This record gives sequence, C-alpha cells and structure tokens, in this order.
Amino acid sequence: MIVCKSLTKVYTNGDTDTPVLHGVSFSINKGEFVAIMGPSGSGKSTIMNILGLLDKPTSGTYHLDGKDVSYLSDDEQAYIRAQKIGFVFQSFNLLPRTTVLRNVALPLIYTGFDPHIREEKAKEALRASGFPEDRWDHMSNQLSGGQIQRVAIARALVNDPAIILADEPTGNLDTKTGEIVLATFKKLNKEQGRTIILITHEPDVASHADRVIHVRDGHLVS
Repeated sequence: MIVCKSLTKVYTNGDTDTPVLHGVSFSINKGEFVAIMGPSGSGKSTIMNILGLLDKPTSGTYHLDGKDVSYLSDDEQAYIRAQKIGFVFQSFNLLPRTTVLRNVALPLIYTGFDPHIREEKAKEALRASGFPEDRWDHMSNQLSGGQIQRVAIARALVNDPAIILADEPTGNLDTKTGEIVLATFKKLNKEQGRTIILITHEPDVASHADRVIHVRDGHLVS
C-alpha cells in the first residue's frame, strides 16, 4: 500500500538549511498495524506529515496504492487525503460546544453528502469506534479524555479511509484510558482490516503494533 524510497526533508529558513530526514526508505502493506517510533526530534512527525500528504519531501518518492503522490499539487493531495486517510491527533481537535454526532459528521460536509447520509455515516463510525450511543448527543466538552479520543477515532473513520494515521493518540491520556484507545485501534485493524500507522515515542505504546519502524536523527535505524 505504501512504498517510500530515499525520502529526505530539508527545512529552509533564510540562509539556514535544517535537514530532518536523510534518505528514509520503508514499505507498509495493506492491513498492517505499524508503529513509527523515535524520540523528540527524530523525524517521525515529518514522516507522518509526508504520509498524510500534509507536507512534501525534498527528494525521494512516496507511492500510495501504486501511485506516486510525492509532488502532486496541494489540491490533488487534498483530494487523495480526503478519500484515503483518516487522522487522529494527540490534541483531539474537536469542536467543544458541538455534539459528538455533529463532530464526527463534520468532514462529510466537504464531500457533498446530504445531511441524512452524513448522520448515518457518523453513527456507523461511532459504533465502529465503540463509543456509547447514549452519549452521541453530548457536547464534546462534557466528555472524558478517553471518550473524546474515541470520538476523534470515529471522525477519522467517517470517510471510510484506507489508512488511519494516529499521532501520539494516547499522549494526553492516563495509562488505563490509553490502553482502551489502543485496544480500539487493534480492533479496527483485526476486525475491519484497517491499515493503522501509529506515531509514538513510547515503547509501551509501540508494542501494541505488529511491526515497529525505529527512527533516530532522521535515519531509519531498524
């Protein structure tokens, strides 16, 4: 599903170049649960941004489903992103005074579905994430951290993406709640065949994945 070859990334600020990735190559098969792990500053978030089509590599190639998506226009990347990729972030990024159901349905507003279909798809995604139905009408600021993250997972699922990219999804959660969220990812992977890519700096979190890609100082080390 994903083949990255010799990815580099250099950020330029005035006359200063800051290399972040140094020729990183790896592949991820459809239906895998993979963790990309490394300390702060290792380049793992840059890899996530490239995989999520939020950034472009300086050189190298990124093939998604057999198509080179490395240097497409912003509009072309946005279209593929909306069709194929769901995001779950550490900071949740939900609208606070909006119901759970409306938060999950929000990405569908931009895809042309009518309100009834948006609502049905949001309900389906909430069921898949294991979020209790009696709280669908709650405002997101009335929920616990673990509940909010499961809403965020449902929102990532609502477009039926091939890939879920999770960036430090347990970073703001206590250990017990984090385990529940990670179990949700494992269920989505095993029961629905979702490809899960988990970005983390914690070995305990990475251990939930089937395979771990270790990154340090912009290099893939194992």
